[in-house]
Amino acid sequence: MAPSAWAICCLVGGLLLRGGCPSPGPSVPRLRLSYRDLLSANRSAIFLGPRGSLDLQALYLDEYRDRLFLGGRDAIYSLRLDQAWMDPREVLWPPQPGQREACVRKGRDPLVDCANFVRVLQPHNRTHLLACGTGAFQPTCALIAVGHRGEHVLHLEPRSVESGRGRCPHEPSSPFASTFVGGELYTGLNADFLGREAMVFRSGGPRPALRSDSDQNLLHEPQFVMAARIPDNLDQDDDKVYFFFSETVPSPDGGLGRVIVSRVGRVCVNDAGGQRVLVNKWSTFLKARLLCSVPGPGGTETHFDQLEDVFLLWPNAGKNPEVYALFSTVSAVFQGYAVCVYHMADIWEVFKGPFAHQDGPQHQWGPYGGKVPFPRPGVCPSKMTAQPGRPFGSTKDYPDEVLQFARAHPLMFRPVRPRRGRPVLVKTHLAQQLRQIVVDRVEAEDGTYDVIFLGTDSGSVLKVIALQVGGSAEPEEVVLEELQVFKVPTPITEMEISVKRQTLYVGSRLGVAQLQLHQCQTYGSACAECCLARDPYCAWDGASCTRYRPGTSKRRIRRQDIRHGNPALQCLGQSQEEEAAGLVATTAVYGTEHNSTFLECLPKSPQATVRWFLQRPGDDGPDQARGAPRTKCPCSCHLRTPRPHVVEVIQRRKPTNS
Repeated sequence: MAPSAWAICCLVGGLLLRGGCPSPGPSVPRLRLSYRDLLSANRSAIFLGPRGSLDLQALYLDEYRDRLFLGGRDAIYSLRLDQAWMDPREVLWPPQPGQREACVRKGRDPLVDCANFVRVLQPHNRTHLLACGTGAFQPTCALIAVGHRGEHVLHLEPRSVESGRGRCPHEPSSPFASTFVGGELYTGLNADFLGREAMVFRSGGPRPALRSDSDQNLLHEPQFVMAARIPDNLDQDDDKVYFFFSETVPSPDGGLGRVIVSRVGRVCVNDAGGQRVLVNKWSTFLKARLLCSVPGPGGTETHFDQLEDVFLLWPNAGKNPEVYALFSTVSAVFQGYAVCVYHMADIWEVFKGPFAHQDGPQHQWGPYGGKVPFPRPGVCPSKMTAQPGRPFGSTKDYPDEVLQFARAHPLMFRPVRPRRGRPVLVKTHLAQQLRQIVVDRVEAEDGTYDVIFLGTDSGSVLKVIALQVGGSAEPEEVVLEELQVFKVPTPITEMEISVKRQTLYVGSRLGVAQLQLHQCQTYGSACAECCLARDPYCAWDGASCTRYRPGTSKRRIRRQDIRHGNPALQCLGQSQEEEAAGLVATTAVYGTEHNSTFLECLPKSPQATVRWFLQRPGDDGPDQARGAPRTKCPCSCHLRTPRPHVVEVIQRRKPTNS
């Protein structure tokens, strides 16, 4: 039976709808959830410490022990992952006697600088962590007993306390990066009190410490972002530690200006320095430029040069990770951010390519065209170098010629270019700054997608996917959610992801939040709503919007369309004509005779706008419904109908070829 009265709701979200509704911008999220929304839905849990603020500086996720370790102001914390922050452990670690007073005498702020800010938390062995703090401008390191798996132990070993110079910066805000490999700590930092002595430093093991050659001018005001051991191949003798950082260098065109460029640098794990040249200095350090730019007309490029954060997306096999890098740029025209993805194979190729050479300070850089000595400068001592008649089993065996070349040519000529030659994500004119990035590779019904989580300076997290649609070179950005993790706007400084637990751990100076990667029922209770969400984590299972799990027995009835978000092709209930046209998904709402029907006009999604239309029997067409005069909200529509009616919600898709 035909309905006696019906209404049309205009929804915008990549849809072309009746009534000429405006289209949202690409950065509008499908859902925007507040701090209270997340807490009330049990999607997040916040830990602020016993004093209401942690002054968080370091976060280490230990999934083997199922614990999260935090370094803050004068304290270290341990949280159990399976108890939602219940029963935390705390170790107080203030500056040693006299350090705070000495810090004040040096002119530092007693409230901002003169404390022990714990900035290094690295696994030392099966029962201990290595922790280093600023020590009120006298860096200090110690071992922290954390126990075996299943135990919840946390205490500082007093006899292990030692100087942390070269392993931890003096300032709590100074950028640095570190990683622990084979019992040794590799650190990129400014090591002196004034913050002018930039170096890559290795310490803590049985071998003599190694550091950058200060005379070599290797680093120019670096801002280190991340350090990690990344194997090049199956030969462990060829393993390297990679550093990602930005530096300020003279203008490449020979002018007087200075520009910011981003770099990837590396050193061999088995580097032992030279015998006569580069003694106790790195003999294998090389660096290359990381390029992230948007091609423009006429060969011009918009460069994103300031490296903000790096995330390594490791495949299941544990080899050849993809490098996700977050960049920023600030110009007189705009402030923007870009995410570029690099293959390790492309990075390796650049380090195998020509070295950069400059005839003088006023000359431009060019490829080195002379003879390169053997072993090739920058390679690790391995089976390839230790051949019969060539006993190069250690960098101490390398000829002086090799070490002198490495000292004079640390830079590679070719830059590392991103996958597809352009960013996967570009965001400009944002109201907030992007600070952190983590990525999760998710298997969906129609393919595999990388879900990008971006931490902002306002305490929120953006959940984004970038789709490569058709033959277009420029990816399509889909912002799934904007999640206000912290109640007070505060920059997010740390993010770690647990794929096993489907949880994101988000740190700020205030504290740390445990955030679920997804909560599918939030998108709504209809198939069309679930499909329009385009969230790779979520699918319609025939009854509700739930977590998508590959290979389950309900495969035939699951509905999901990440690439197009077309409910007409996925959801049941359409009329045959509309379903054949691929245009409409319909939901019915029933009212009763001589009663009021409330029509929801504030959409759940910021991507939508809503207008209701009412058609009575005998009318030529629908009229737009108006709110009752007494209604304060003009979007609340109270309709009185003479007889029972059906209200139809119609969502009209834009044709794919338009």
